[in-house]
This record gives sequence, structure tokens and C-alpha cells, in this order.
Amino acid sequence: MVLASGSGSRVGAELNKVYLPLAGRRLACWSLDAFARIPEFGVLVLVIRPEDEEFAREVVGDLDVELVHGGASRQGSELCALRHLASRIDAGEVDTVLIHDGARPLASDGLLTAVLKAAREFGGAVPGLTADDVVIATENGTDGAGYGGTLDGAVRVQTPQGFLAGPLLAAYEQADREGFIGTDTASCMERFSSLPVHWVPGEERNLKVTYPHDLRVVEHLLREAGLP
Repeated sequence: MVLASGSGSRVGAELNKVYLPLAGRRLACWSLDAFARIPEFGVLVLVIRPEDEEFAREVVGDLDVELVHGGASRQGSELCALRHLASRIDAGEVDTVLIHDGARPLASDGLLTAVLKAAREFGGAVPGLTADDVVIATENGTDGAGYGGTLDGAVRVQTPQGFLAGPLLAAYEQADREGFIGTDTASCMERFSSLPVHWVPGEERNLKVTYPHDLRVVEHLLREAGLP
């Protein structure tokens, strides 16, 4: 599942950022192609805004991708896609779901397969990088917020996040009934599921395009890798 239903206002463009040009293609193309290259992914879903459907169809091209209209929030969009897959989840045709930001175009084949393998083995998997730059704020200090040292064990979470499909759908339906909005997929699963969430080493290059300069960084990394 690739999420492309946000507006991306922080990147400073009128166009939804996942359809911005990147190295001769639109940004979302890179994320979709990464999943399409791996045979283990039997269903590929792109979650979009209704007003972006023309762009989405251009991005999909000849790929076998199912388009789903998202909701009012990230979690709502994920739930829309899970409901779209519900009959196949119930039938056991879809056993594991990976949810990925369309604005993360550089996730490697190795990362995607590692998350899928760990999710199938442990029930849930989240990629992340150790965050040595996270600090603890205290009430001491002349400005009212002192420095309390670094926070040991902090991790910067990335996507894709992967979970067994049945428990994921059940957790999201319960969250919807209770009006719970999590910070990401893992937070919802931690609240409404007993599945353990396994940490998978993330990748420095798996950055999310959030601000205008991020596009230039990503394009540079693509050139370094010999792409396109």
C-alpha cells in the first residue's frame, strides 16, 4: 500500500508533492516501481485523493496497481485501503500488508523484503534508524527549558511498516469505532493488537520528501546510484 493522499503543503507546491517531477518521472513512480519489482507483493494499492486521479493514472501507467480514494487523515486513508482489501484478507489471499509513504522514493529492494519477512515472522515490523540527536528537555535553565542529555534508545521510524493483514484490519476497525488516531501504523497496532513490533534497520537514503530541498537531495542520490 503506497500512500499518496496527502497534500504535501510544506514542500511549497500547489500540486500534491508525490506527483512532482523527480529525475524525469513523477515522485510516486519511484515508490511504486520499488514494490512492483518484488514478486512477493501480489497486490499493489495506491491511495489517492479523488482530485488527483488523472495524475495517479499517469503515474501507474502499465503497472498492475489498484487505485483507492483515501480518507480525511492518514489513518483514514489506510483504513479505506484495508477495507478495499478486506474480502481478500478474510479469504487469506492477502496475508501481510506493508504501508509506505509515496514521498519516500528511495527504499531499496532489500529493505522492502526485510520488512515483509520480519512482519510475517513476528507479526509486525518497522524500519528505523537510531536517533543520537534526540535530547531531553528539562525545566531547568534560564530560558525555562534546560538540556537533560540525549535520549537513549530513540529511533527515527521510517516506512514501509508491515503487519499481518487480519490483525491490522481488526485493529484499524476498532480504532475507528473508538475514535483513536495514532501517530503512525505501529502506534495503532500497539494500542489495539497484541502483535509484537519488530525493529528492522532502516536506511539513511530512505528519506521522506517534505521540504523543497529534499527533492534536490533525492535527485542527487538517484544520480549517484546511476538512476534513472
